[in-house]
Amino acid sequence: QVQLVESGGGLVQPGGSLRLSCTAHGIVFSIYGVGWYRQAPGKQREFVAHITTRGIINTVEGRFFISRDNAKNTVSLQMNNLKPEDTAVYYCSLGIPPQYWGQGTQVTVSS
Repeated sequence: QVQLVESGGGLVQPGGSLRLSCTAHGIVFSIYGVGWYRQAPGKQREFVAHITTRGIINTVEGRFFISRDNAKNTVSLQMNNLKPEDTAVYYCSLGIPPQYWGQGTQVTVSS
């Protein structure tokens, strides 16, 4: 059974940083592209970033940096200079396009 477990969300002040992590279980992680999406209240889920099996990165947010560690079955998202509009539930995804999803982790940016 495939399971994606996210961690690292929380409350942060504007201008702060957070690092999200997602660990995959029950699957050969290294053969999949992996990524992150987010969903703000009242909005549709939107793409944030992904990284392919070859390490090619696509992102829509220059303040965020995605990385992967195949030895640990983990994908991370370093988020810098956070803004209130970054407040959302962040979801880890496996596959490009996504085939599997994590349960989501809440990120709240507020003073």
